[in-house]
Amino acid sequence: MSERLTGIVLAHAEVAAALVSAVQAIAGTDHGLEPVSNDGCDRAGLSARLDAAIAGRATLIFADMPGGSCAFSAARYARGHDTVRVVTGVNLAMLLDFAFHRDQPLDTAAARALETGRSSVTVVGGSA
Repeated sequence: MSERLTGIVLAHAEVAAALVSAVQAIAGTDHGLEPVSNDGCDRAGLSARLDAAIAGRATLIFADMPGGSCAFSAARYARGHDTVRVVTGVNLAMLLDFAFHRDQPLDTAAARALETGRSSVTVVGGSA
């Protein structure tokens, strides 16, 4: 059996740590996610943080929002690493789904995260 995927939650300030903590509270400790914050670092510093967190493993990076510095840094990092994919717009539903489906191939996991994230965004009540 191949090694299970790693997930990096890359976000501003303490958002990544809060999301990973929520996943752990719901799913337990075997979730495969590691928080990485951009707090207090430039592009080179953030790339170094990603490099340390990924450590050569097949990894799906969950960036907090498209068009932000975390997503730009993740995309730049992934261009140089063929075992890294990036999904933006991270939410708790996609992280929980990832935690329970880490045995999938990287591209399948990225597509699944995208679909799970999109389908979890909805209006509750009202007429939207």
